[in-house]
Amino acid sequence: MYNDTSLQLQALSYLWQMRFLWLFFLFTSFPPYQSFHKFTISGKAQGTTYNMTYYASDSIVTQYQVDSLLGKIDSSLSIYKPYSLISRFNNAETGITIDDHLKTVVERSIAVCRDTKGIFDITILPVVQAWGFGTRPIDSLPDKNTLRQLKKCVGSKYLGISGNKLIKSKPCVQIDVNGIAQGYTVDELAGLLESNGIKNYIVELGGEIRVRGRKRPGNEKMRIGIEAPAGDEFASNGMQHVLELDSGAITTSGSYRKYYENQGKKITHIIDARTAYPVHNELISVTVYAKDAIIADAYDNALMVMGLKKALNFTEQRNDIAAHFIYRNEKGVVADTASSRFYKLFRH
Repeated sequence: MYNDTSLQLQALSYLWQMRFLWLFFLFTSFPPYQSFHKFTISGKAQGTTYNMTYYASDSIVTQYQVDSLLGKIDSSLSIYKPYSLISRFNNAETGITIDDHLKTVVERSIAVCRDTKGIFDITILPVVQAWGFGTRPIDSLPDKNTLRQLKKCVGSKYLGISGNKLIKSKPCVQIDVNGIAQGYTVDELAGLLESNGIKNYIVELGGEIRVRGRKRPGNEKMRIGIEAPAGDEFASNGMQHVLELDSGAITTSGSYRKYYENQGKKITHIIDARTAYPVHNELISVTVYAKDAIIADAYDNALMVMGLKKALNFTEQRNDIAAHFIYRNEKGVVADTASSRFYKLFRH
């Protein structure tokens, strides 16, 4: 039979055990405090620059890892590298064995080609070369007959994928993935960060951007600015919007970015695959928001070709993209508008 003293000691022992168990639960059920530091990696790739910022407790991802990944992507997708897989395919009679980089980009490109009814088509390379936007200079502009012959080699219907082989049904078919490759590369860089446990970052390559998470330790959303294109003719507009994001991708395509003049006429690199001619419409630039940069990058080019009215209608009918448009109105004044979902991204 226990006396009062032994009962009191027993009760105290029980309370200490419960306190220990509660402390054990507290420290094992919640992650330890993580101090975030800002890390940046930048360099040159794909004829432009890249910048990566991530927040972590240590420099988990290194410049070497980033440049190694970029080198592998170039060896697959760059038409400027004679040894790349895409160059080997373009020089082949029937097709070649490809890697996951080229396979993913081609599959997604074919899907976008189908969705845009042929406006976006990576088999456009022979036409791109003819207009002087490819890998070699030209002495004169292509005539109607030349373009008519080249169009016979344009069409994603001539491409096929069987396992790890990319096949073409015509030897003259050649592909150019420049309209989607930078977006894909941004996604791959983001994937490198995420595979190393990084959940707060912003990745930018050639103006194409993908973000996840927030700035640390302040917990602010990532901010991205949209401004009128640089140049004297746009300077008076002064439009500027700031977007606030904690996930997704933003990419931009513009007729002002890459062009030349011939006999007083502006020749832009935005080419309609259906006609084989550079586009001339009211659109100056299109900025697209999507979950992934590869999607945003592909559609920003297609929307540029469509023109404002069709592009806006096309965007409103989809729930996977939103878009902002800078254009020249009927009076020649630079203005802007956006799809309904894009307005929700504006900083308030």
